[in-house]
Amino acid sequence: MTSLQGFLAGVFLTLALLVYTFWPENVFASQREKTRLDYLLERKEQLYENLRDLNFEYRAGKYPEEDFLAQRALLENETALLMTEIELLQQA
Repeated sequence: MTSLQGFLAGVFLTLALLVYTFWPENVFASQREKTRLDYLLERKEQLYENLRDLNFEYRAGKYPEEDFLAQRALLENETALLMTEIELLQQA
């Protein structure tokens, strides 16, 4: 392989990598639009994960009991409101 062939191979490889990395995909066009129910179900999963994390961190000693109880009450209230709205949307 001559140095010119090596150079051309390097240029071609670089161009191929740039095209592969930055080529725009139509991912957004193929996705369906989220409904309010989809958003609420995702938010429910986030809240459950936050509650699990809060409990874990409290047991690890990272939160004083007063802060833990206040934060848990806020998350549980938000979850209850969210579940009510989910039930209403699922009945409709």
